[in-house]
Amino acid sequence: MRIKTLLLVALLSAAFGVQAQSTPAKKELAARIVKLQMPGIEGLARNLAEQPAAALLERAGQILQARVPPDRQEAVGKEIQADVKKYVDEAVPIVRDRAAKLAPTTVGAVLEEKFTEDELRQVISVMENPAWLKFQQLGPDMQKPLMEKLIADSRAQIEPKIKALEQSIAKRLGIQEGAGAGASSGAPAAGSAVNPAGPFKGSKPPATK
Repeated sequence: MRIKTLLLVALLSAAFGVQAQSTPAKKELAARIVKLQMPGIEGLARNLAEQPAAALLERAGQILQARVPPDRQEAVGKEIQADVKKYVDEAVPIVRDRAAKLAPTTVGAVLEEKFTEDELRQVISVMENPAWLKFQQLGPDMQKPLMEKLIADSRAQIEPKIKALEQSIAKRLGIQEGAGAGASSGAPAAGSAVNPAGPFKGSKPPATK
């Protein structure tokens, strides 16, 4: 993400003692960079807002299998997903808007302090370069085929390792697969939790967007 790159550069500049006086021109240039960075800032805010919901959803999936009768699991699962979607729909705009308001006085302030006017202009020239913009936009298109191939090529080697790990953890916890121990102890039975293998077993997290 470009915002992380810029912040890293700013932190490195600080480490080497690079200091620069703020000027009206620098404020304008920094504000321009912040504006160019806004999609990344908003994405960062979305991830921050969604993290608690994702953790709760994963835990709910474990408890669902252990404590909810099989004939009710699908209905309860849909209700939980609706609750998560409602949270995301309400929380993301709040965090996103606050991030947009805070960015000029945080990210912008770092840029003003650590970069010279000429350096800021160089950063902008890179960020506005058509080839660089095209490269950034193609990020998902490049990542998707890589992930698909990576999962397909490594599944046969990774799935047995995940299964072995799952069985080892279950054994240490005193949980026997298929014994129903999870329902009586409050812990999920081995293999009943949300699929720890993730994409290696073809599972996908419930959609919340």
